[in-house]
Amino acid sequence: MKPEPLRALIFDFDGTLADTESAHRAAFNDAFAEAGLDWHWDETLYTQLLEVAGGKERILHYWGQVRGDTKVIDAGALAYTVQRIHDLKTASYERRVHDGAVQLRPGVQHLIDSAFDAGLRLAIATTTSPVNIAVVLRSAIGLDWAHTFQVVEDAATAPRKKPHPQAYLQALQRLQVRAAQCLAFEDSANGLRAAIDAGLPTIVTPNAFTTHHDFAGALHVLSDLQGKTVAELRSWHASAQR
Repeated sequence: MKPEPLRALIFDFDGTLADTESAHRAAFNDAFAEAGLDWHWDETLYTQLLEVAGGKERILHYWGQVRGDTKVIDAGALAYTVQRIHDLKTASYERRVHDGAVQLRPGVQHLIDSAFDAGLRLAIATTTSPVNIAVVLRSAIGLDWAHTFQVVEDAATAPRKKPHPQAYLQALQRLQVRAAQCLAFEDSANGLRAAIDAGLPTIVTPNAFTTHHDFAGALHVLSDLQGKTVAELRSWHASAQR
């Protein structure tokens, strides 16, 4: 059987394209303080909480841990409170991004530019919110970042969180390519599982919050994408089909 050509790259966002998690953690703590809560997520706790995909889901999970003995009489009121905390967190995160707290990971910008110039289609498949993606990529790439990433699947369009493969499956559908024609890029075990379940050979670049994860099944595990070329990606993609 003739090997499939490499036609597209699909990237996770938080922790993969950009070093975002430290800024997210700080923004959560800002939101808790502004909401009058005595919660504080240190790095150890936040690393554990990252096992829960999605910001609002993470808040609700932690609420259950620290206030599990509190009977929820009004589910609507709880949902409103979680949403308010998350809105405060989003506002704080945006401020931090504008202040330069978030950068693309090493090698990402060059690889994106090279892949785009080589005619590969680029997509994002993530569980984060659209505003989080836009604020970072506007700062890092410019106002025309959406021209670079032709397809974006996020918390608004793909609400089923990783490790469910929904974001990847929808990205493939919108790209109009087969999984065998793509490479995925991830940083976490949940993300890797989602990509693999969508049939995607996956390159993993762990960050400080995910180095302890099990990346069995990954095509390659790299410290970052510094110095990586489209030619190397094509070679790795071909090897995945053998």
